[in-house]
Amino acid sequence: MNTLDLTPIFRSAIGFDRMANMVDSMMAGGETQSNWPPYNIERHGDDDYRISMAVAGFKEEDLDITVHDQMLIIRGTQSDQNDRGVTYLHRGIAGRNFERRFQLADFIEVQGATISDGLLHIGLQRVIPEAMKPRKIAIGGEANTPKPKIVSGKAS
Repeated sequence: MNTLDLTPIFRSAIGFDRMANMVDSMMAGGETQSNWPPYNIERHGDDDYRISMAVAGFKEEDLDITVHDQMLIIRGTQSDQNDRGVTYLHRGIAGRNFERRFQLADFIEVQGATISDGLLHIGLQRVIPEAMKPRKIAIGGEANTPKPKIVSGKAS
């Protein structure tokens, strides 16, 4: 049994649409990605991450990086190499097109991308809004205690 029905949970949960879609896409067996091109996911500190992807033979204009609905999509497309009149006796450097997808967690933002020595580096950072960060609540003495208002001789 490879199916998991989460419908009863999502019937009474509000605002979890993205999580439901993510679970559905993970459970879908037909959507497997290839292992090409190879990549690393690196952590640089508490909130900084980097994806490094081997893109030998691709130029900047051959690569497209987009973020849509917390999904980072990296596409590489090359024009046919045979257009230049090159005949390969052996072709060991793959020049095929690719698309690689990464699901980003909440508050992860793409900071930028660079290409160097055949590696595409994409910088990511977790940016937590101030309202979501823990905050310290000061405990005040009597001086900071709000006084009850007196309205028409009665305390409220």
